[in-house]
Amino acid sequence: MSPAEVLKLVKERGLKLVDYKFVDLLGQWQHTTMPIHRLKEESFSEGFGFDGSSIRGWKAIHESDMIFVPDASTACVDPFFKEPTLSLICDIVDAVTHQPYDRDPRYIAKKAEAHIKQIGLGDSVYLGPEPEFFIFDEVRFGEGPNHSFYKVDSVEGRWNSANDEEGGNLGYKPDYKRGYFPVSPNDTQYDIRAEMALTLQGVGIPIEVFHHEVATAGQAELSMLFDKLTVMADRTMWYKHVVKNVARRNGKTATFMPKPLFGDNGSGMHCHQSIWKGEKNIFAGDKYAGLSETALYYIGGLIKHAPALLAITNPGLNSYRRLVPGFEAPVNLAYSSRNRSAAIRVPVAASAKAKRIEFRCPDPTTNPYLAFAAMLMAGVDGVENKIKPGNPLDKDIYALSPEEMKDVPKAPGSLDQAIEALKKDHAFLLKGDVFTKDVIDTWIDWKEENEIKPSRLRPTQLEFALYFDA
Repeated sequence: MSPAEVLKLVKERGLKLVDYKFVDLLGQWQHTTMPIHRLKEESFSEGFGFDGSSIRGWKAIHESDMIFVPDASTACVDPFFKEPTLSLICDIVDAVTHQPYDRDPRYIAKKAEAHIKQIGLGDSVYLGPEPEFFIFDEVRFGEGPNHSFYKVDSVEGRWNSANDEEGGNLGYKPDYKRGYFPVSPNDTQYDIRAEMALTLQGVGIPIEVFHHEVATAGQAELSMLFDKLTVMADRTMWYKHVVKNVARRNGKTATFMPKPLFGDNGSGMHCHQSIWKGEKNIFAGDKYAGLSETALYYIGGLIKHAPALLAITNPGLNSYRRLVPGFEAPVNLAYSSRNRSAAIRVPVAASAKAKRIEFRCPDPTTNPYLAFAAMLMAGVDGVENKIKPGNPLDKDIYALSPEEMKDVPKAPGSLDQAIEALKKDHAFLLKGDVFTKDVIDTWIDWKEENEIKPSRLRPTQLEFALYFDA
C-alpha cells in the first residue's frame, strides 16, 4: 500500500485517528496516537519527532530527540480501539542526522535481509514462526523484603479437578502434557482462539490452523502463513498484540512466558526458515532429507553459534525454565528429519518449494526482529565458512544413554550462560553491519543489570523448602 492509498483508505473508512507503533530493543510495542488530520502524504517520509530517552535501551536524555517514520505498507484498521483508528508500524531515524537508528530492531531486520543480497546468497528469506501461549483466567504476583509469590489459574487447570465450582465441578480438565488436540468439553477455548484467528486475518495476517497445545490450563497456538523476514517480524508483533487483547476482551489474560507452569510443557516459538534466489528455494537439494549442501551448512552455523544465539532468541530468565529435558524442549543441539526432540528439525515437505529447516529453540519472549536477523546471520556464517553440522540424530534423543549423548552439544542452562557465550561469539552478527557492537553491548548490559543481577538477590520458595530447617 502506498501513502496515497493509505490516505484513500482513511477517507473510505471514515477513520478519525492514527496510531503509530514501533518496537523497543527488548521487543515491546510502543505507540502514540494523533488525530487523523495530522497524517499527510509527506508524513511517510518526514515522520514525527518524539523523546527517545524514555524507550528501554535507546537514547540517553541528553541526546533524546528522535523521529518515527510510518511505513505505508503496514497500514490497517486497528481492531481494538472504540473510535475508528488507522494503525501504522514505524521505523526510527535520528533527528539530527536523519539516518536510520542502529538500535531500531526493525532496521536491523531490514539490514539482515539486505545482507544476503549483498553477498549474493539469495534474494529473500522466508520465516514461519509458531508462537505458543497460555490463556489464563487469573494471574497474581508480587514481592517485598519478606515475601514473594505468583499464582495463575484457569478453569481448565488440572489442579482444579477437586475444587468446588459454581454450578458444580463438571470435570473435563486436560491432564498434564495431554492437552494436545482434545475436543470439547476438554477444550473450552475454541471460541476465543477462533476470535483471535479471525481478528488476525482482519488485520491482514493469514492463519493456517489453530489448536489447543500440549499443556493443561489453556495452552494454545495459532499458525501464521510464512512470509519474508521483516514482514513476519511485524506480523509476530501483531500476533502477540491480538492474542493479549482478545483474551482481555473476553475477561481472560494471555501470556507468552515460556514457562508459567511447573511440571508441564512450556511455550516455544519454533521458527521455520528458508532462503530463495529468484524462483528457486536454495535449501532444496539431494542431500540428507532432501536438503541442499547450502542448507546443511546453514544448519552447521545455527548449531555452532546456538549458545550465543540463544541470548537473543531465548532472552529471559524464564526462558531457561523451559529449556530442560522431559518437556519436549530442544536442549540438545542436533538436527534430524521429522524428529521433534532435536533442536533443528527438517520437516517433511511435499515439494522442493516447501523444503525448509525448523529451529526449535526460540521462545516468544524474544524480539522477533532481532531473533530472525540473528538466526539468519548464524546460518549465513555457516554457509560462508562451510560449517558441517555433523551427522543427523534420527533417534529419540531423550531415550539415548549418557554414552550416546556425550558428544551432543547442549543448549545453555541459564541466561547468564547464554550472555557469556554472546560476549565471546558475536562476530558473525557484525558482518555487513547488521548488528553493531553498540547494539550487542547494550543488549548484554541491559540483561546483566536488569535481569541477571536482580535475580541473584532474591530468595525463592524452593530455597525455603530446602534450607529453612538447616
